[in-house]
Amino acid sequence: MIEVRNVSKRYGGKPVIDNATVNIAKGKITAFIGPNGAGKSTLLSMISRLIAKDSGDIRIDGKELGEWKSNELARKISILKQSNHINVRLTVRELVSFGRFPYSQGRLTDEDQAFVQEAMAYMELEEMQHKYLDELSGGQRQRAYIAMVIAQNTEYVLLDEPLNNLDMKHSVQIMKVLRRMVSELGKTIVIVIHDINFASCYSDCIVALKDGQIVQEGATESIITGPVLKEVYDMDIRIESIGGNRICIYFT
Repeated sequence: MIEVRNVSKRYGGKPVIDNATVNIAKGKITAFIGPNGAGKSTLLSMISRLIAKDSGDIRIDGKELGEWKSNELARKISILKQSNHINVRLTVRELVSFGRFPYSQGRLTDEDQAFVQEAMAYMELEEMQHKYLDELSGGQRQRAYIAMVIAQNTEYVLLDEPLNNLDMKHSVQIMKVLRRMVSELGKTIVIVIHDINFASCYSDCIVALKDGQIVQEGATESIITGPVLKEVYDMDIRIESIGGNRICIYFT
């Protein structure tokens, strides 16, 4: 379990995350939703220790975040941020292989290669594994980065807007892959996502943020309601039940 207790972060005196408290259950997909500037990505980055919290307590499986050694944490939790800039010219396979660095330190074993191959298969990248990243479309590159995170084989997987640059087909593919990772591999996935219908259809739990505060959190069906979404987004959103899912009608 990931436990966040009274966590705050300020930039230039302005609170970006203000006294946030939430539990993230194991073996589920938890979506962070909310308008731009709500603090979703900042909270995700603090959970992964990419940025330091100013106050509060974050625990991974009962152990305070600061007590984890870096190499141990890299085998426990992985994160994919929105902006991925690698200056070295790499092939898809070379990029995905970076996910094994916490284990191999650059010397890939047969086991490491098997994880790399499986991750590329998950993301349907085998046919382009020897292509360079700069030869790919934005969506193909995004799939390669997600494959790198899959290859890292951590119990906790944190994804910051992974559907950016993806068309509908590949957005659905990735969300289905995440569901498989939970059901087949027992992963715990935390995802920052803008499309509330993807959050509604694929997540088990939702944490709704606004102005740096957690407004609501709970099971998906308790968050995807008109009153809660009105509080979060300041707009009236009609909810329709389609195929057993709650679909938000917000474009009329």
